[in-house]
Amino acid sequence: MTTQFELCIIIPCYNEEKRLHKERFYTFLKQQKNVLLCFVNDGSSDGTMEVLNNIKDTYPDNVEAISTSVNVGKAEAVRTGIIHCNTHFKHNKIAYLDADLATTLEECLEISQLIESEIVFAFGSRIKKLDSNIQRKGYRFLIGRVIATFISRQLNLGVYDTQCGCKIFKTELSEQIFTEKFISKWLFDVEIFHRLIKIYGVERMCLISKEVPLKSWIDYDESKVKMTYFFKLWLDLFQIKKAYH
Repeated sequence: MTTQFELCIIIPCYNEEKRLHKERFYTFLKQQKNVLLCFVNDGSSDGTMEVLNNIKDTYPDNVEAISTSVNVGKAEAVRTGIIHCNTHFKHNKIAYLDADLATTLEECLEISQLIESEIVFAFGSRIKKLDSNIQRKGYRFLIGRVIATFISRQLNLGVYDTQCGCKIFKTELSEQIFTEKFISKWLFDVEIFHRLIKIYGVERMCLISKEVPLKSWIDYDESKVKMTYFFKLWLDLFQIKKAYH
């Protein structure tokens, strides 16, 4: 009998051997038996896959660990994981989350509970409030706000944070969104919004989606995105705009 999971979370991993906090995953999996974690080892050159296999061996019923033959980048790693889980498992909702757990597994699960009836897409947003714990390096915050402003204008959508690595979809929607490969390895989140707009139109986006201010988000060191990408991302944005318009 195939297990029907309420939520499946895709976690792309590239050389994460030293950053994977196994105890945080174990604590979550011990409490949540209706969630599947699918780790995608993106052609790592360190011991990432060994760590992932240890997690899977500890919780075999709730963990899947797959690997790409070469490093394909975050966008394709996420897409590979979503297609794999949609093919081999039954679940109502599917999400992706960064391996460093800057957004916690617990909060991802909490946000996923907003998806019901007409709401088919929900995502975390790093909006700093008095009652939130958003720890983000100053220069990354400033650069991020500049980029976010341009993205919002390009989408013609009043979204504060498209780039937060916590997004949840109703399973049926994910089957449409992740069919085709993405143009950009790192700005694929922008493409997701373009694909949603293509399906629902700008006017309905506020009816079918929820942008949720995170309670906690911690900017850990060793980001896989190099600062030099700041200069290339404008070309990526231009190519995305050209492709979707």
